[in-house]
Amino acid sequence: MSRPAFRLLLLGSSALMLLAAPADAQRTGSGQLSLNRLFGTRDFAPEVFGPARWLENGTAYTTLEDSDIKDAQDLVRYETATGARTILVSAKQLIVPGDSTPLEVEEYSWSPDGNMLLVFTNSQKVWRENTRGDFYLLDRTTGKLEKLGGPQAKPSTLMFAKFSPEGKRVAYVRENNLYVEDLATHAITQLTSDGSRTTINGTFDWVYEEELSLRDGFRWSPDGQRIAYWQLDAAGVRDFLLINNTDSLYSFVTPVQYPKTGTTNSAGRVGVVSATGGATRWIQVPGDPRNNYIARMDWAASPNELLIQHLNRPQNVDDLLMADATTGAVRTILSERDSAWLDVVDDVKWLDKGARFTWVSERDGWRHVYLVSRDGKTIKLITPGAFDVISVSSIDDAGGWLYYIASPDNPTQRYLFRTRLDGKGKPERLSPETQPGTHVYSISPDRSWAFEVFSNIDTPPTTSLLKLPTHAVTRVLQANTKLHENVAELQRNPTEFFKVNADGVQLDGWVVKPPTFDPNKKYPVLFYVYGEPASQTVVDEWDGFQTLWFTMLAQQGYVVISVDNRGTPSPRGRDFRKAIYRKVGILNSHDQAAAAAVITHWPYIDPARVAVWGWSGGGSMTLNLMFRSPEIYKVGMSVAPVSDEHFYDTIYQERYMGVPQENEEAYRLGSPINFADQLQGKLLLVHGSGDDNVHFQNSEALINKLITANKPFTFMDYPNRSHCICEGKGTSRHLFELLTRFLRENIAPGPGGV
Repeated sequence: MSRPAFRLLLLGSSALMLLAAPADAQRTGSGQLSLNRLFGTRDFAPEVFGPARWLENGTAYTTLEDSDIKDAQDLVRYETATGARTILVSAKQLIVPGDSTPLEVEEYSWSPDGNMLLVFTNSQKVWRENTRGDFYLLDRTTGKLEKLGGPQAKPSTLMFAKFSPEGKRVAYVRENNLYVEDLATHAITQLTSDGSRTTINGTFDWVYEEELSLRDGFRWSPDGQRIAYWQLDAAGVRDFLLINNTDSLYSFVTPVQYPKTGTTNSAGRVGVVSATGGATRWIQVPGDPRNNYIARMDWAASPNELLIQHLNRPQNVDDLLMADATTGAVRTILSERDSAWLDVVDDVKWLDKGARFTWVSERDGWRHVYLVSRDGKTIKLITPGAFDVISVSSIDDAGGWLYYIASPDNPTQRYLFRTRLDGKGKPERLSPETQPGTHVYSISPDRSWAFEVFSNIDTPPTTSLLKLPTHAVTRVLQANTKLHENVAELQRNPTEFFKVNADGVQLDGWVVKPPTFDPNKKYPVLFYVYGEPASQTVVDEWDGFQTLWFTMLAQQGYVVISVDNRGTPSPRGRDFRKAIYRKVGILNSHDQAAAAAVITHWPYIDPARVAVWGWSGGGSMTLNLMFRSPEIYKVGMSVAPVSDEHFYDTIYQERYMGVPQENEEAYRLGSPINFADQLQGKLLLVHGSGDDNVHFQNSEALINKLITANKPFTFMDYPNRSHCICEGKGTSRHLFELLTRFLRENIAPGPGGV
């Protein structure tokens, strides 16, 4: 639920297989969309640039490009300024001795001197992402290609391998223990030996990964002498059992340690160990480790000190601790507090050789960047104004510039700005006004260049190489020409952004109208909802399959609308985002219904034909709207919803709702399961029985409530599928056939009629 799984769908994936389409989806022609075309062709598959890596302070970069060998790629080096191209590592060099097929490069990194290449391949899913696999080392001077881990390492068990600062060793996690491997001798030093299912070194359990975005759990010291790492003690965290009924003659269970709201968490701590082995020095972080979180940790621009973000369990106090790596002693240098919750700060960057660092805070009501002295005693605001800094892109310490993403005038868009580190002068917008939409950047280390991906809600992405600070395009790196051409040929109206007054609150929204739209006629409407603090839906950015599916529905005669309620992470200030505190399911569903009550009185909307759908948190929203506002919503399609907030995890749900023992009434009022007896419309409920995130339990418990209340509904179980409901041949195609068919059978498309 920490982000809508709908965004995980990938066009062109081999998992999206062609099935027979219903007659209404068989329309052909370059201007028409159908599920056949979306799933059975690559007409709308994007081309991808990268992954790219800056080299030599930005004067060059590497990227992956198709090789002469089928289904293989070369690593290519480009001179940034001239575009001069050299194959740095050919696919042939990535053929393991005794094999005939080059390694598939899923990720890669270069040693500091550029002579060693580390390749990640054969990856396997851990929780949400594929973070364990095999690592191979290519020595470019000798051409030798070797697998890391030694003979004891099982296939696909290494995680997060990375070079030491001098480039002569690599550290990695294997089966919850930390190792260092010498690249000259391949001698392996085991740094921890207590790793087990419940003692987790250098990586994380389910909830830390999902809700704190922590996966790689160790850091080399700047001098390469030590490694700092997280250790989690998961003993006491209860297992949730995923039942598999289809993959063997007898059913079996997969246990996942998953702390539900109000229950026991893993205990986290940080240790420092010599890279040559020995005892670990544990950092003396205060408080009960099961009721606090070590949310971030890294070396503090020094081989002797660590900077740690220490969150209390309610996540409304973030103490910034400076830790002595030798003694383990800590001192608090900064304490951030909020009456609601605090977001973890990912934009800590050191300046002046470690004398100052950047810090992001909402302490004045807006998300701003501050410069903080190493001792925490001096705090200086450098981005004043009534706007939010969305993220820090880069720091030019020598030149005195902060580069950041913001959109002061339009919360649906994203632009690059820069401002002086001394806080003087006005911010400069570098993204051009002639390209409204969303701009994403990877800035070179010398801040002279950037890779930029630009798109808007109606325009697929284009990747360019830019010169900074002028933002002049040096060359287009990935034009996505075929995708642009196919999209341009579609019969559609441009997406329109609007604002709607929902009980006195101005909310942002977008609307997609049929290509043959007649303002004098009335159309059915499908609302797409999410509405929780993890994600916005109203963003001026190309969203791939989502954009195209909505276009297809518009071609069939539906108006598609989405609105961002209060509580979504829109850059509209702290009060807008945190109004939802202890009101998840309550305030957000109120805002959505209030907006819909206005929209359904627009002259071209048919109030008798109103549908709503969403996934994950959007599935929960769909249930709340169907149950709480049955006079508005006639049809709902809820995918993988949380029906009862007690069923979700500690970190996410407690962050926004508090612990249930202290806020039980709000948990009751926010959970749609408690209002199931108010269902009046047509409901489709969809869930994967193997969902390790939003458990199948949520739908089963809701089904019991609906049965008790004698409420008819339609249910679809996808056996053993996870939260994305994307595993297995034909799964994604089948799901969207189901959603499209249910909508058409219950809400007639096109103007007029019921």
